Amino acid sequence: MQLTRYLQKSMLVAALLMALMALKWADEDFTRQITSKLQLYRHQFPYEKAYLHTDKPYYVTGDTLWFKGYLVDGSMHLPDSASNLLYVDFIEQQTGKNVALRRVQMSGGIGHGEITLDSLPAGAYTIRAYTNWMRNFSDVFFFQKSIHLFDTESTTANASSDLTDVQFFPEGGQLVAGINTRVAFKAVNGNGLGTDVKGFVLNRNNDTVSSFNSEYLGMGRFQFEPRSGERYTAFIRTKDEKATRFNFPEVQENGFTLLVDNLSNPLKMRIIAYCKTPEKKEVPVHIVGHSRGIISFAARGVISGKGLTVSLPTAELPDGITHLTLFDDQNKPVCERLVFINHQRSLNLKVNLSKTAFAPREQTEIEIVATDSAGKPAEANLSVAVTDAGQIKQQPYDANIVSYLLLSSDLKGFIEQPGYYFDPEKKQRKIHADYLMMTQGWSRFRWEDVLRDSLEAPGRFLEQGITLTGEVLRNDKPVNSKIMLSLFLSNDSLSNFLSTETNENGKFAVYNLVFADSLQIRLQGMNKKGNQNLSFILNPFDPPKMTLLQVPFYPVTVEAQKFKDFLKRAGEEQELTRKIRENRERLLKEVTIKAKKEAPRDSRKLYNTADATVKITPQLASGNMSVLDMLAGRVAGVQVSGSGMNASVFIRGNRGEPLFVLDGMPVDKAMITNLNVFDVESIDVLKGASAAIFGSRGGNGVISVLTKRGNANYDYSQDIVPGVLVSKIAGFNVPKEFYAPAYAVKKPDNLLPDFRSTIHWAPVLKTDKNGKVKFQYYNTDAATSVDVRVEALSPSGIQGTANAGYTVQ
Repeated sequence: MQLTRYLQKSMLVAALLMALMALKWADEDFTRQITSKLQLYRHQFPYEKAYLHTDKPYYVTGDTLWFKGYLVDGSMHLPDSASNLLYVDFIEQQTGKNVALRRVQMSGGIGHGEITLDSLPAGAYTIRAYTNWMRNFSDVFFFQKSIHLFDTESTTANASSDLTDVQFFPEGGQLVAGINTRVAFKAVNGNGLGTDVKGFVLNRNNDTVSSFNSEYLGMGRFQFEPRSGERYTAFIRTKDEKATRFNFPEVQENGFTLLVDNLSNPLKMRIIAYCKTPEKKEVPVHIVGHSRGIISFAARGVISGKGLTVSLPTAELPDGITHLTLFDDQNKPVCERLVFINHQRSLNLKVNLSKTAFAPREQTEIEIVATDSAGKPAEANLSVAVTDAGQIKQQPYDANIVSYLLLSSDLKGFIEQPGYYFDPEKKQRKIHADYLMMTQGWSRFRWEDVLRDSLEAPGRFLEQGITLTGEVLRNDKPVNSKIMLSLFLSNDSLSNFLSTETNENGKFAVYNLVFADSLQIRLQGMNKKGNQNLSFILNPFDPPKMTLLQVPFYPVTVEAQKFKDFLKRAGEEQELTRKIRENRERLLKEVTIKAKKEAPRDSRKLYNTADATVKITPQLASGNMSVLDMLAGRVAGVQVSGSGMNASVFIRGNRGEPLFVLDGMPVDKAMITNLNVFDVESIDVLKGASAAIFGSRGGNGVISVLTKRGNANYDYSQDIVPGVLVSKIAGFNVPKEFYAPAYAVKKPDNLLPDFRSTIHWAPVLKTDKNGKVKFQYYNTDAATSVDVRVEALSPSGIQGTANAGYTVQ
């Protein structure tokens, strides 16, 4: 096997060398320069891609949107473990208002969650997914998907077909006088969707020099040879045969052109470069190709009067977009061309059904088998959506994880029906994909940025958890020195003390907090007098503003009857839920219970009773600087020497200082002395046998400090402590479990009608070493057709999708 692979690679290299008869590989200096520059850029600005698989293409108010998040590195598409926090927000397109935000905890590039669509007006929305690191770049790199939300009174709308814009794109980037080239074009209607057109090009004498017709989604191309000194205008014929005028690219007297033939030979790509420069018959150039920032090849040659032709084997190029750049004799980029490569190396997913027809409420078992392009079993992480096809119409050639990672995520603008370019049954998909490459721009980086002598450091960082940032003020004014801060963090499952330091301007940050739901924080200054004059500002999370792009206003394709049934079923389900809620709200008769109230045990105390307790009053706190000052002279056998932060304490009969405990947690003395005295509720002293519960650590006695905020019954709204901030911050959202009724078990709820449009949602499936995984669920009451849609990502970054269906009758 190794010998076979070696011979195959040797034959490929030989074929490549024979093909480049007029071309030499790039000189070592330029190769090293361009490779090292690009590697440095990728190292300093590695990019991530986020993708969301949603359970349905559209929803109704009161519905729940279920999603699975995939996060990968941008070059190899390996599941990303650098960022562990994915932000998912839901934005109203008309106003740009962010109506929902989810913080999704990612593990190995995988996470999931949901958004409840209650109390939202019907209309067009955008669901976005991004990380903090992705905010270093334009928001065009965010995952964005248009979602239409209907209410039960909605009606279908007709898409506008009126032509609004046509743009022309010379291959390679420019028209050069006297050089025959190709011009691609794209026409869109009022909804931003491609529309078929036909037209012609006139010169300044109003002579027709070329005509054209679109072939797919308003896209096409035609041959064109511009003349020196000419100015051209394009005209499009509308339905009423009137000609509408559109701008045509200007003609350059000198320059370069770059043409690519990726269709004639399935194994090779032909690259043709021309140039027109004054007083130069031959121009040395370089051609560089990269795929998602990784250099695929770099070569040099000379453009003569006949141009320069390069024949490049494509077998070793990765699936996706290859970016070709022509550099002139000054090593400056002068032409660019995108080429789409699809070797169909995606995961092969097979959906095995036990049968093709089921009864209502019958259990369905599905097995999914994943194999790689060589047919070997593949481990993969999958998400599966099962929907009622009688209510939900899947969108034609909708985006999926394959089309997004290999195509849409590396192009500018909205890509209409991206799944079409991956359908092997579509014979014209390759030439139509080439039209797309000529009309949609590369969006990841510019060579001018890569080739700079120095790169600016990114302003945002990779987040492993929740970030808390803020600012400290003294007497409501900015501080001019560093301040030590103490933080007490707590929720139902977490209790911890932290310390941090501000910078000279009073700014502070705590990184990588990992907690679910919310976290209560207590923040105060340490170590210096006058901290009662401190105040704190916590910076709320500020989601990025949405850039309003031209996206289809009405992007949903529906069938009238299915749409009507969908809204009807949704309305019936909401009405049924309302009635059930009302029936459960029953008035109970008054019941009087007589018993002796049992005093609740303070969970912060491991001990039963203390040997001595000092209750802290406002008068006592106002006259002392520290907790130990309040103990001095108030407990027999406890000796306090010094004062403030320098105080020492001993319990009679012991040589060393006692163990310090704060709200049940052992801490060092510095933590105790830095406490704000106004925040202390009481101080317990344990001596001798009473301290035995703390083991050897309590050998010198124990001083247990109980704070007001550590008390579960404390009312924070009633006590404002100077120099202390108490607040809550949001953590990772805890994903809900999809409701999956088990009809094999008799339950009262199972008597209710069931016509859910999403029958099953499974976001966390994994294939085993044999590439297989099974899952079960029960069908609804509907006699209908059912769609099963699967998306997957392997640990090696290979994507896959599959669709299947069955009937319920």
